Amino acid sequence: MLDVNLASRAPALAPRSSDAGVTVAPLGPQGRLSLRIKPAALGDDTAIDGFDLSGPINSRRSAGDGAATRTALRLGPDEWMLLCPADDVEERSEALAAALNDTAHSLVDVSHRDVSFVVAGAEADSVINAGCPIDLALAAFPVGAATRTLLGKAEIVLTRLAEDRFTVTSWRSFAPYVQGFLVEAARHQL
Repeated sequence: MLDVNLASRAPALAPRSSDAGVTVAPLGPQGRLSLRIKPAALGDDTAIDGFDLSGPINSRRSAGDGAATRTALRLGPDEWMLLCPADDVEERSEALAAALNDTAHSLVDVSHRDVSFVVAGAEADSVINAGCPIDLALAAFPVGAATRTLLGKAEIVLTRLAEDRFTVTSWRSFAPYVQGFLVEAARHQL
């Protein structure tokens, strides 16, 4: 384990608001675990260490509340991004590894790799759609949806938290570009 917590070394990014009422605000450090496992290997036990892995592809499932919230984003047939508090990553990693000990899987701590932004406001979907090719209409991308996609030239993980609230997660090195793109798109919303 690194002595220096790389997750706390986020780029200097400040919240920004537009005249259209859309806010782009960086989230603080968050624990992120990349889990790859065949769903058949899970059997009927789709709740592991408080993470609900039962959702369909491109969905978000959360359990717990407040600081103890655990979220599973199902991004592919055998791929989940597990979110937990930043200071809980090591304990969650050990508990998941123990629970899956006899099952073929890959579990990697990627907390240091990503930065997330909350994009909120009545035109948040339009701001994201300025650079994202998927349909963000509520009927096509409902609350609880999560997917890997593009924003401009950067790969992102996009999650819809509410009708007018999203998280956009990118690799740390792309974070200034992603925030700049979102802020610029928000400035041009009428």
